Amino acid sequence: MSRWLVAPQEFKGTLTATEAATALAEGLRQGAPGVELDVAPLADGGPGTVDALLTGVGGERVSRTVTGPLGQPVRATYGLLDGGRTAVIEMAAASGLSLLAAGERDARRASTTGTGELMRDALERGCQRLILGLGGSATTDGGSGALTALGWRFLDASDVPLPLGGAALQRLARVDASGAHPRLAEVELLVATDVTSPLLGSDGAARLFGPQKGADAAAVEELEAALARFAEVLSPGLAQTPGGGAAGGFGYGLVALARGRIVSGYTLVARTLRLSERLAAARAVLTGEGRFDRQTALGKGPGALAKEARALGRHTVMFAGQVTPDASAEGSPFDEVIDLSASKDSETSAAESLRQAGARWAAHNLQGV
Repeated sequence: MSRWLVAPQEFKGTLTATEAATALAEGLRQGAPGVELDVAPLADGGPGTVDALLTGVGGERVSRTVTGPLGQPVRATYGLLDGGRTAVIEMAAASGLSLLAAGERDARRASTTGTGELMRDALERGCQRLILGLGGSATTDGGSGALTALGWRFLDASDVPLPLGGAALQRLARVDASGAHPRLAEVELLVATDVTSPLLGSDGAARLFGPQKGADAAAVEELEAALARFAEVLSPGLAQTPGGGAAGGFGYGLVALARGRIVSGYTLVARTLRLSERLAAARAVLTGEGRFDRQTALGKGPGALAKEARALGRHTVMFAGQVTPDASAEGSPFDEVIDLSASKDSETSAAESLRQAGARWAAHNLQGV
């Protein structure tokens, strides 16, 4: 009997990874009733990481009311694994772009404070390891908001604490670490990301990601200058650290001040879910995401999964909500790409579109894969 690994990532704004996996699996079963499906919702450090790890190893959810990206209270959830020894926190849950309407986005003022509050809660529960998933952020503050919530003080030349948000970092004169949470020195802090962008430059936090967070051209350059000042005060030598530009420079701030270690979000999730073992047992790998673009091949979960699968000689299929013109600029790791937008009409939900595409593909490929 054929065995297919079904491992889509989230379809941003429409389906979580779990919802996408469920819909795709339903369609595949409809088209190929006899095929054995191994379902593993995928994540790479961004939204869905908590669900993926809880699915993989079990654990519990903790919910807290924390400070949202623009100061509003939000209810955010994180996961506890290993009997409470490990906390898995998605910064998007407290400081994410999805928490703001398009007209509310303000990259200059948005803060990671709420994520720091979740981290503090986990520390005070006695967690020994923190996995912080960076992705989907509304912020460009270098993690200064979260670090403020954890006891650091970011001061201007008059020793006055700076207001929250990335723009204020242009006035940073020094950092006071005397009030930093003492347990941060005792825990392992893993910073999981799906991008390799540095803090500064054309591929950095402000210039590459600022526009999608509401920054116009002037605000992008203001934030670039602010982050450059941030790096000058903290540690200029770390400004080009791969992944430091993730989540508006949050990766850099955690490395520079909190002994954070940047790791591949996909690798971390894949190891927990035993994906290598599951790939070896499958004949085909079916993954997906909301938008297949050039970044997919540069470390995002579906691209990384497909590369590993093809190295084993497995047939790889991408179900994409949208395919951009530059999608294969880095070379496509997929044997097939199915563009859901090509057949979806305005009355069909994302889940139903994925379900139908899965059924059609399975019926057509039942004998061949």
